[in-house]
Amino acid sequence: MTKNGNSLDQKTFDKLRRLYIIALSTIALSVIISQILIRTHLKRQENDSTIINVAGRQRMLSQKLTKEVVSLSTETNVNQKILLKNQIKGTLKLWELSHYSLQKGNDSLGLPKENSPKINSKFKILNPVFDTIIKATQSIVNKINKDSSLTIKAYAKAVEKVKANEGDFLILMDDIVNQYDLEADEKVSWLRQLEMWLTVLTLLILLGEFLFIFWPAARSVKSILTNLLIAERRAKKMAYDADELSKAKEKSIRELRALTRAMDETLLFARISSSGSVVHMGNKFSRLFKFSKFNTSAMFWNVLSTEDSDRLVIESIISKYKKTGWQGEVKGKTKDGENIWLEMAIIPYNPTNERAELLIIASEITKRKMAQIEVDRLKQKSFEEKMSQQKIISSKIIENQENEQNRIAKDVHDGIGQMLTGLKFNLESIDPKDIEKSTSKIEYLKELTANIIKGVRTATFNLTPPELSDHGVVPALTKLTQELSKLTGKDIVLFNKTDFNLRLDSLIEINIYRITQEAINNAIKYAESTHIIVSLSHSNDILSIVIDDNGKGFDPDNIKNIKTGEGGMGMTFMKERIKYIDGRFFLNSEKGKGTRVTLNIPL
Repeated sequence: MTKNGNSLDQKTFDKLRRLYIIALSTIALSVIISQILIRTHLKRQENDSTIINVAGRQRMLSQKLTKEVVSLSTETNVNQKILLKNQIKGTLKLWELSHYSLQKGNDSLGLPKENSPKINSKFKILNPVFDTIIKATQSIVNKINKDSSLTIKAYAKAVEKVKANEGDFLILMDDIVNQYDLEADEKVSWLRQLEMWLTVLTLLILLGEFLFIFWPAARSVKSILTNLLIAERRAKKMAYDADELSKAKEKSIRELRALTRAMDETLLFARISSSGSVVHMGNKFSRLFKFSKFNTSAMFWNVLSTEDSDRLVIESIISKYKKTGWQGEVKGKTKDGENIWLEMAIIPYNPTNERAELLIIASEITKRKMAQIEVDRLKQKSFEEKMSQQKIISSKIIENQENEQNRIAKDVHDGIGQMLTGLKFNLESIDPKDIEKSTSKIEYLKELTANIIKGVRTATFNLTPPELSDHGVVPALTKLTQELSKLTGKDIVLFNKTDFNLRLDSLIEINIYRITQEAINNAIKYAESTHIIVSLSHSNDILSIVIDDNGKGFDPDNIKNIKTGEGGMGMTFMKERIKYIDGRFFLNSEKGKGTRVTLNIPL
């Protein structure tokens, strides 16, 4: 007996009754659907014979029209000319009506409004021939209407046009009639297949009902008892797993506290609501802007700047990108009046279904930004002064970028970055009472931790390659291609065609490495490449490096704003670096045919 007083036999009977109803309903539904499909298809075929007849009649009408035009050209009697002219008008009217009705439909003729793409394409070829005959015939009729005593010379050219195009019209129209006939046969064939599939479906339904509905009730009872025993074993196992999960959660919470402290001390990190109010602010952020992290009533843009213009810009960015996320540079101002530039990322985050928040992760780039502003200021000076100082400015930008990349690599090692934020909040969301979800989350957290480790190693390798300073550009590029091939799973290969092994100036080697690294990363991130080949060759005067990929390619002429804001300096980054070392940069790409980047560096 069950808790509600029904025996297992009663439950089985109720289950079988429901299955019987489902089985009968399924058969009835399949019959109804079969009839609907067949009747619908038959209705679509009702007009096929009419279409073929009208299309076939078009050939006869074109021949009749040509015959009447030729007869008119040989007729000298005025009354007979007028009679032939009237016959031509009648034939022309019926011919033109049938032609356009075949394409656009006509209820009175029983012609549908739609044709197949093949029919339409054939009519597009036929229409110029049809229009030529129509215009020539109408010109003959119009001339006779104005003066019935005209000689054959007055409309001889129009007659020749009709005769010249009549053969082409017959050939093309015959092709259209054959296509109509072919499509009608295909519909009949499709109907036969439909009937066969409906028969097979019905037999499969009957077989399924026999296997799953009419099976002895004893088997169903045995299955229920087996499931009860299995459920009992699962309950015991779940109780044991719950204890283990509780221990794992306590350990994770301890680790989380340590990670939280590390993040607060090393990252410019904050959480804000979708309206912009501060939910939480890290220690480093609080110290930089002299803001109490326990103050949750302040608006985030008011914390970042004391200037109204800066606040409006930050507020606009948060309002616009709070659902999609954003990454870029913003300007702030501390309470001491010091201007601060931040490279900031806004990440949408939903800690619960009822509440949406934004994660703010930033790094201070004031020195780099000041250098950029100084470069912009210098651009306003005379052309001669700008050219003389170009290399000095480029050197400062590149040195600042290298310093910034090394600092970011250290921050990634110490603070782990925004992936740890996801790890933190996933750990906090573990509910020991929900064993199944908690188990799946722990598996997800293991995978996320592995990705964090992999990401940190990748970032550190990209930022500070030791082979470059120790052994030179060729070993560094070899290591780069090998590591990126392992990390991305793509086939990235380096070929040193001329066994180049010379050491160059350290700045030249750094720039060659960074340009090649940027080109490979672009092929991985944006071109969706699977194979990337880096080739080196040299002569007495030139070192040439070629980066080929088999990606989707693009049209270089359509690139107007090369600096993307997401991928660093992008093409401008590479061009500035190659310009700094007096090299040349060539880009060749075509949609669907991959991309080739060529670097020529003087030795």
